[in-house]
Amino acid sequence: MSEPFVVEVWGEPVGIVLKEGNAFRFHAVARPFFELDGAQFMTPGHAKLAAARLQPPPAVEGARP
Repeated sequence: MSEPFVVEVWGEPVGIVLKEGNAFRFHAVARPFFELDGAQFMTPGHAKLAAARLQPPPAVEGARP
């Protein structure tokens, strides 16, 4: 079994990826990332990018809209 990679988006863990053959399979641990659960990616970085697209950046206090 391969070492799991923790996927974080905006500093929060959202899933893990495990190497399966030539790909990495995503296992979600929180919403809205269940949409990606079971998806395969070429690299852990691709999984992180896909997850980041599902979660907008947190609002920064004092920032203008």
